[in-house]
Amino acid sequence: MKNILKYSLYMLVAIAMTATVFSCSDDPGVENYYTSKKQYASDFLKSKPQFSEFVKAIEKSHKLDLIGTYGQYTIFAPTNEAIGEYLKTKNVGSIEELSQVDCDTLVLNHIIEEVAYFTTDYSDGTYPHCNMCDRFLTITCDDSIPDGQTMPVMRINKKSVIVNPDDSVENGVVHTVNRVIDLQNEMLPSLLAQDSTISIFYTALHNTGLDLLMEDYIDTTYHVGADSIDWTNNKLVLSTANDNERDNVAYMEKRFFKYTAFVESDDVMRQAFKNVTDPSVALVRYGQVYDVDYSGCENAFDSLRHMAAALYDDVYPEDAKYYDDMTNRKNSLNRFIAYHLLPFQATYYQLTCVDGENTTLPYNFNRRKFDIADWYETMMSALMKFSFPSGTESGLYINRRGVMSRSDERGVKIPGTRVLSASESLRGNSQTAVNGIYHYISDIVFFGRQTQERVIGGERMRLDACTLSPDFITSGARGHYTRSNVDGGRYGEGGQKGPAATNTSTCLGFKPGSAANFKFTDATHMHVRNRFLTFWSYQGDELLIKGRYDFQFKLPPLPEGTYELRLQTCVGFQTRGIVQVYLDGRPCGIPFDMRPSGDNARIGWKSDSDLGDEDAIAAFDKAFHNRGWMKGMDSYASDGSNEGSKTFGTCHRDQNNTIRKVITQFHTGENEEHWVRMQQMMESETNEFAFDFIELCPSSVYNNEYYAEDRH
Repeated sequence: MKNILKYSLYMLVAIAMTATVFSCSDDPGVENYYTSKKQYASDFLKSKPQFSEFVKAIEKSHKLDLIGTYGQYTIFAPTNEAIGEYLKTKNVGSIEELSQVDCDTLVLNHIIEEVAYFTTDYSDGTYPHCNMCDRFLTITCDDSIPDGQTMPVMRINKKSVIVNPDDSVENGVVHTVNRVIDLQNEMLPSLLAQDSTISIFYTALHNTGLDLLMEDYIDTTYHVGADSIDWTNNKLVLSTANDNERDNVAYMEKRFFKYTAFVESDDVMRQAFKNVTDPSVALVRYGQVYDVDYSGCENAFDSLRHMAAALYDDVYPEDAKYYDDMTNRKNSLNRFIAYHLLPFQATYYQLTCVDGENTTLPYNFNRRKFDIADWYETMMSALMKFSFPSGTESGLYINRRGVMSRSDERGVKIPGTRVLSASESLRGNSQTAVNGIYHYISDIVFFGRQTQERVIGGERMRLDACTLSPDFITSGARGHYTRSNVDGGRYGEGGQKGPAATNTSTCLGFKPGSAANFKFTDATHMHVRNRFLTFWSYQGDELLIKGRYDFQFKLPPLPEGTYELRLQTCVGFQTRGIVQVYLDGRPCGIPFDMRPSGDNARIGWKSDSDLGDEDAIAAFDKAFHNRGWMKGMDSYASDGSNEGSKTFGTCHRDQNNTIRKVITQFHTGENEEHWVRMQQMMESETNEFAFDFIELCPSSVYNNEYYAEDRH
């Protein structure tokens, strides 16, 4: 955060001092600075002599027309000197000696399609969109100021310096870089093996055999067939919400398998088991003391095995017998490492809906009441919580509980573990592999008793529908923007009419079998809508199910206990239809009709202002819940918080169409598998279900005699 603020200050100084030079050693010349007379990116690059070699590569790859037309692109243009250094690594003397395949790779690695990222949008983190080689690019800002430069250095993938930023062109933005951007060709386990600062973690990853579970990359059984993979061909333009909107849908061209690892450095590991040399220092985490027997440990890896045994034998004492069988999934070290791994690729800003430094989606939340959070299933088959508080403790955390820097309304504050941002991880090595990414973390992470009972099993969990399948994250469907920055805004229009070529509402569709944790019939159409701030949906994300649908989704694994399952959707549209819900094949009550608005007599919603005093509101909430309904939350609003406004609008609790349906209460053993089925009961092919989120609420929250469940 310090670097971000410092960079912003330097940018203001640079604007005021128009003669300031961004980099003395790589100054591209005054003629290349921002000009209000815009050209398409292709014409801009051709007009600048210092890009002539890059232009040759673009021409050889036949991509000049791509960046010379309508659309939005972010282009990192290497200088001729940068191209020259790159050619030396290929043992050739000119672009003409490169194959077309090499030119394609060189060019596409430097272009992000569909969105224009300026340095004011991001100066620390991984861009949410992949480049055209399907790889994520990371931007960092550091304080090293070489060669008399007057501003902090911004780097792409930690090595390529942006020597001239933010040349605005008609179809995007061009950044000049002094080095060809590295393209990693390793799978994630191989990339982890190359990082000497995480040797203890990697040794454990390898010895448990979990590295073998992260070698997949592409689903060879996935085929698009004759269906659309193009947002401009009118094959899939679907009417939604009484034909008021039309979603422009495409299918994935390829289905990838990717992974995310959260890794403790060797220094963090040794700090955790520092009592190897000082037995008086206990291992204390989340208020719990662990007695670790380090006797007989000959090296750091042995110490990690002993520590993992102490952490997990406390929760799974019956599995202590597997200590020597490290490849057994019940082994304590295996559990320790597996809990660090997610079965999808997620950047720092994809793990919650805080999707950048200067975006406005967080203003949809009342963050004084509620920390932005999401939950995901790890490769240990256990949930991990990610939260992004505001205030003095702002940042991304694992398994944190509290609000801002204070305890929550029940007096609980658990610090969690902080995920380091890209600029906090300036170690010179790329963290992005062909099939995944890894993040450094500030402390050890494990699924201990305190986490199970007070975080994962002790809080109401609100899981956005667009997080329920790893394919929604890996594909980039969740948090997807429009094809152009409509009205200068990142989120664009929620839906548009008209032909596909001019419809910016780009949504990714999923065919049966292409979304893990979901099963659905051929008559069911499913797509993730582009993120839009004024959708009546939580986090601006929405999974749209259309047709005569019949689909199932798997609930995430839960600690043993009794939970209430709830569902939020936007009611009050004639296209919504009547739905029967089942849990594990058993019907949950009678079908419910989503067509009436909440204040219709069938549902019976009443506003707090009409109810009057607090006692009347509490009494209504209880009666409403007993009838199978709940109002929406008061911590999130879907209006008044658009790109031009940073104000909290009308919260979901005060809207009669954003309400929660109580589905059922159920008991689960630890990590039992449960499936929810939703079946359209109407004789119609045009109905739709706007799947917003589910809530999994433990009985200690919804049935607590001392604390009423909060309205947040």
